[in-house]
Amino acid sequence: MRIGVITGSGSYDWPHLQGATELTVTTDHGEVTVTEGRLGDAEIVQLSRHGAGHHRLSSQVDHKANLSALLAREAEALVSFTVCGSLDPTVPPGSLVVFDDLYFPANRLPDGTPCTWYDTPGAAGRGHWIFDRPFSAPLRQALISAAGATGVPVVSRGVYGHVDGPRFNSRPEVAALTAAGVSAISQTAGPEVVLAGEAELPMALVGFVTDHANGVATEPEPVQALLDRMALSKDVFATLAAHALPALDSTAGTGFVHRFDA
Repeated sequence: MRIGVITGSGSYDWPHLQGATELTVTTDHGEVTVTEGRLGDAEIVQLSRHGAGHHRLSSQVDHKANLSALLAREAEALVSFTVCGSLDPTVPPGSLVVFDDLYFPANRLPDGTPCTWYDTPGAAGRGHWIFDRPFSAPLRQALISAAGATGVPVVSRGVYGHVDGPRFNSRPEVAALTAAGVSAISQTAGPEVVLAGEAELPMALVGFVTDHANGVATEPEPVQALLDRMALSKDVFATLAAHALPALDSTAGTGFVHRFDA
């Protein structure tokens, strides 16, 4: 398969790619730098959502450009990686979470506009993305099956909560998200899920827990602990990808039910 990979904070380049080549993709939404290479039999198209050196904060990420670039390079599936804060005190920092559902009620891009490709009234193909679960079951299962190779604890399901950045959330905000059933939060992956879904691009989302969200742990940790885990996430994600992605075949793009009602 040809697989798109989006990496986040701490993962600005991607190790282990064979024959890695960097190129610039020009889209209707801007230029995006991607790296193409191979992991075994899998063709990889990787991009860093923040850019080298965390050039863009979460509030400045151009999600439409990123997804357009992956589609232009003919990605058949997408695996997105994000560092995140856990809302579950039983899930320790340093764990992986393979998400199975989404909490993103605002459904807005960082510029405040609706998160959708369908922004022109009357345009052909416009419609509503209707789904049971937003993530591809075959992709999720491949990642869960390979996760043991990372040597870190793995949680095989959870609700990803998208929050606006760039600030971190207050204790009352975290409590409200917990009450809604959210397992872990970050500031970037919600639009990726929605735009991939509307484009009928099968997707899975994996989080690496760098910390407990505000008020979850008994005592807050030093910020340096979060930064250290963020640096560790790059190798954990790369190890997971190296074990999971080469085993994927065309069946990983199935089982993703879409229905559009224009």
